[in-house]
Amino acid sequence: MSVIEIRGLRKEYRRLRGGATVALSGLDLEVPAGGVYGFLGPNGSGKTTTVRCLLGLIGPSGGEMRLLGADPRSDLRSVISRVGAIVETPAMFPGFSGRRNLEILGRTEDIEATRIEEVLELVSLRDRAKDRVKNYSLGMKQRLGIAAALLKDPELLILDEPANGLDPAGIKEVRELLRRLGREGKTVFVSSHILSEVRQTCDHVAILARGRCVAEGAVADVLSSRRAAGITVRVPDAAGAAAILGDAGIEARTDEGVLKVALPPSEGARVTKALADRGVYLSELRPDEVDLETVFLELTGEPPGEDPIGEEAEG
Repeated sequence: MSVIEIRGLRKEYRRLRGGATVALSGLDLEVPAGGVYGFLGPNGSGKTTTVRCLLGLIGPSGGEMRLLGADPRSDLRSVISRVGAIVETPAMFPGFSGRRNLEILGRTEDIEATRIEEVLELVSLRDRAKDRVKNYSLGMKQRLGIAAALLKDPELLILDEPANGLDPAGIKEVRELLRRLGREGKTVFVSSHILSEVRQTCDHVAILARGRCVAEGAVADVLSSRRAAGITVRVPDAAGAAAILGDAGIEARTDEGVLKVALPPSEGARVTKALADRGVYLSELRPDEVDLETVFLELTGEPPGEDPIGEEAEG
């Protein structure tokens, strides 16, 4: 079952001085139920625009969407009670306690007091629930925002850049919370430009570039779909082995005590033979690991954090 389905989604923003900025240019996306789904792309790639379209905050220029089976353009009311969301920074009353903020929000949805205590426990804020929000750290404020999104006990949680502006401790807090929610059966759809967080947090990932999805699937599958570019070799004397391989016309360099060989893994036998002919025997030969950063750069041509479209396009 898919909780989010998008086909050919387009969105253009008209400029004041004429012309248009294309934020989404035919986006296709399918998010399965359960676990944490990472929506990854550079700033300005269309992530926030997609989230706003799904939540009915803006209208798309074309394409189709389904949110829990409903079209958010015409039937959002039928499913919105099953969706919790944070778009940008959660708005709270800083002079009130964390619990009081949740109580105020809960009244609009007839949320019982027991549920407020449950979500405070879920986000590990029960011990600080009486403190004023203005005294919370950024990580605590973000967790309180997630608690607000969880008040309705939604099936689907949509979070737009939940780690933005957080220090390492705050990022770790949010990461652990999202993973726990995913393990408990909720679907957590999280947009981010932070590669390391997607890799450590998500089960599935879609990589967005210039308003289009350029890769989608389980994180391990997305990584395995990219061929390793070289070979890592472990030998007793890496520098000496590099010289031997150089004599054999094989480009190699040392890196933290191991050899990095500029050959595809299919030619590993050449490396083994060249070293063995000179009496050097390796203890390990394996393809280089392909990490998410490498895949991201190959697919998008943009390092994380760059802004090819511009935030005004998502404003």
